[in-house]
Order: sequence, then structure tokens, then C-alpha cells
Amino acid sequence: GKLSGGQRQRISIARAILKNPEILILDEATSALDTDSERLVQDALEKLMKNRTTIIIAHRLSTIKNADEIYVLKEGQIIESGGHNSLYALNGYYTKLCNMQGDLN
Repeated sequence: GKLSGGQRQRISIARAILKNPEILILDEATSALDTDSERLVQDALEKLMKNRTTIIIAHRLSTIKNADEIYVLKEGQIIESGGHNSLYALNGYYTKLCNMQGDLN
């Protein structure tokens, strides 16, 4: 049978773990997952990201809260950058996005 979006996503993440790359690029890595699956995958990704450069493209901001450096893009331009706490303290666009998603402050 056909795999669901979430199943395909988990297989892709498993492949990345097996390849053990120096640089990891995650593009909306948990977007097709339900909340429970997202938590499990997020925990696995946290381990995978240790001691390696990881570029994460995310709309769900909970995915990037623990990043060392966050770049906020709007209309193709970087408009803010920093860690979660410093960005949130700016009370700018990132803060607005966090407040809209409601799970980050």
C-alpha cells in the first residue's frame, strides 16, 4: 500500500540518521506528523543534531526553539536573527509569529 506523509517523513529521517552526515538539512521535518509522532521524531532529531551543523527550515516554531542561531525571513529577506530568547525579547516579527503559534513564550 501507499505510505502516508508522516510515514514517508519518518523513513526520510531514519535514512538521515543512518547516513550520519556532517551537515544535516531539515525542511519542515515534522510538518506531516501528529503531535505524538512529532514529539518522538523531535527527540530523535535532537540526538541526531548534536555536534553537527544543522539547517532547519520551519514554519512550526517549536521545531527551532533550541537552535543556536535563528534567521527570520520575510519576503525572502533576513529581517531578524539571534537565539530564541533574544529574538523574542526584541518584540518584533519573530515575537509576533511565536505569539500567533501560542506555544513558545
